[in-house]
Parts: sequence; C-alpha cells; structure tokens
Amino acid sequence: MGFSINLCSNFFDEVDEKVKQLQKIRPLSQIALKSLKESDILDWTYNSNAIEGNTLTLRETKVVLEGITVGGKSVKEHLEAINHKYAIAYLEELVDEKSGISEWNIKNLHQLILKGIDDENAGRYRNENVIISGATHIPPDYTKIPELMGELVRNYSKWNSYHPIVKASLLHGEFVKIHPFIDGNGRTARLIMNLDLMQKGYVPVIIKKESRLEYYESLDKAHATKDYTDFVKLVLKAESEMLSKYVKLILSEN
Repeated sequence: MGFSINLCSNFFDEVDEKVKQLQKIRPLSQIALKSLKESDILDWTYNSNAIEGNTLTLRETKVVLEGITVGGKSVKEHLEAINHKYAIAYLEELVDEKSGISEWNIKNLHQLILKGIDDENAGRYRNENVIISGATHIPPDYTKIPELMGELVRNYSKWNSYHPIVKASLLHGEFVKIHPFIDGNGRTARLIMNLDLMQKGYVPVIIKKESRLEYYESLDKAHATKDYTDFVKLVLKAESEMLSKYVKLILSEN
C-alpha cells in the first residue's frame, strides 16, 4: 500500500510497557471493571458524537444514557447517544467472541449507529457520491465501494508486521478514506479501530472533542499523501492516556 510512517523503533515502548503493567493486574475486580466500563461508555459516546456535531454536553449525554429525555435537544441527538451505547455493547460481544474485522461486523456496527435515524441506509453502503466538507480527499465513486471494502479487509489481515496501534490506525484511516456509508463513517471507524485494539489487549481509544481539528487534519494528510505519522501519534497519545487511567484506578483500589 506504500504507507509512510516516520517513527523511531522505540516509539511504542512506553505504551507497550503500560499494557504489560495492565496485564499483570488483570483480571480486574468487578468494582473496577464496572467503574471503567461506565466511564468509557460515557466518554466514548459523548466525544465520538460531539466530533460529528452532536450538541449534547457530557452531563446531558449521561442522563440520556440513563433513559432521561433532555429538553431542547432533538430526537436525533438522543438516538445518537443511545445507539452508540448499544454499538459499544455489540463491539464488546465481538471482542469476547474473538470475532475479527469483517464487512459483516462493520455493517452491523453501522446499522446500530443509524438505527431509528436513517433505517434506509443503516448497515448499507452508500449508493451516491459524496464530498467531505473541508477535506482535500474526495471519496471514491460509490460503485467501487464493495470492491474497495473487500480489499480493505483483505489488506488489513496482511498488516501484521505493523505495531498494533499502527495497524488499528491504518484500519480507521483507510476505512474513512473509502467513506462507505452515507453517514456515520467517523463513529463506525472509531468503533472498528477500538475493536482491533481491544482484541489485542489494548484499551479503547477515545479521541477527544478538543482534538477534533488535529484529528481531521491528520486524517486528511494521510489520505492526500499516505503519510500516517501524525495520525498514529494522535492515536498513540490517546491510548497512552487511557492506559494510565486504567492502571491508576486499579492500583488505587488495591
């Protein structure tokens, strides 16, 4: 594929050491596991939707996930929060079942993301061409999507020479480059990136709303030049922060 990733050989040493530290203190206690899971679902859902323009605050997202309606917010924004929670639950099932990256799993995740919002397109590849506002890259013609998605899944299985964080970053980036769905591509991309990471013993990456500009710029650079260096650095930083959070919470309970 000819990707460019300009990082020194020991660039991932610190994060890999944190993973080893986390593995040593696993399995986690039920209390720690419940606390981390609830925190992850809230932060992940809030930030992933906020990146895409959802106006629910973190606190509002919390109450929506608890089943409470927030006045002044659209039905669509409520559904985006609820749907994302269910998509994470499905992702966790895939991790437990050791079910890998496949077009079937990707479509199922996307179907959950758009359930009740756009049922006609939920879980279905787009049948029209699109332009991404503000991006240099123009997604491919819709007629090529089935072929490109099949190619992506096949190529993904051949990327084992890359560090797991690089592999997951490439999966996210190349998926978004194809832009296979009419809507919900970013949320789906972040889900499948984390599916890949979690199956390898890493913790889910949460791209913060505050990093939105850096996130989009690094992806656009990767799509225009095939240089994934900046995007990999962004993902690595997010993974490192999450690992530190996990280790700190668990050690504080022991």
